[in-house]
Amino acid sequence: MSTHTAGAVRSRLGWLRGIAVAAVSLIFVLPIVWMFAAAFKTNVQVTDPSVGLLFSPTFENFRNVLADGEILRSLRNSLIVGGVSTALSALIAVPAAWAVGRFRMHRTGSLVLVARIVPAVSLLVPWYYLFAQAGLVGSYTVLILSHMFVSVPLILWIMIGFFESLPVELEEAARTDGLTAFGAFWRIALPLAAPGTATASLLAFVSSWNNFMFALIFADETTQTAPVTLFNFISYASTDWGGLMAVATLMTVPVVIAALLGQKYLVAGLTAGATKG
Repeated sequence: MSTHTAGAVRSRLGWLRGIAVAAVSLIFVLPIVWMFAAAFKTNVQVTDPSVGLLFSPTFENFRNVLADGEILRSLRNSLIVGGVSTALSALIAVPAAWAVGRFRMHRTGSLVLVARIVPAVSLLVPWYYLFAQAGLVGSYTVLILSHMFVSVPLILWIMIGFFESLPVELEEAARTDGLTAFGAFWRIALPLAAPGTATASLLAFVSSWNNFMFALIFADETTQTAPVTLFNFISYASTDWGGLMAVATLMTVPVVIAALLGQKYLVAGLTAGATKG
């Protein structure tokens, strides 16, 4: 194959890749754009297919959903539950992931995988019974503990591969200089694992922020999180589409901001553990 022909083939492949990426991006971005636009429409405009992105925006939906303060309380609850559960999960899972990755505890890693694939819905009945007996239903504690059931295995599973990719020689050199095993982890491995920790924590926080099932069962009116409040805009008789989209927008903005602020660490963390050094 001549150089000219090879160059033409690469050019066509580049165009095809560009078209494929654009098509996939459009599929994922279009619903989000529609949601943001619908938040500034009336209910009539939302359900009217002839009304596209060119319309007179209204802030009435946001005024209505913010009037009684319920959504702000729910967003605060989501922030408390997501932040505390993610912090505690990282505190437990990151050292455990280092131990599993460094000492090749493959059976433990398999148990973690089993915990990841067990449907949480199958545990709701025994959990509810135990938490009700302990008087914890309706409290932040039960929400944080239930979210940690998802966050701890998620962070642990991500960080195992990340620690396995770090050069063990650095920790061996630190131990030769007099550090203990935990000292080598704290001073050497943990700083190097910062991008992976940030990535895993961000993914765990997003998972907690979007969790609907646990809050629906375990929370009460004072501790319910934003997904439950969002569900309240859907009723048997009708749906407040404008209010629904306004609340969905308010829920999405903090996560988007967090992802943008942590983009550098997110990209580094997702790529650093992909190959083992």
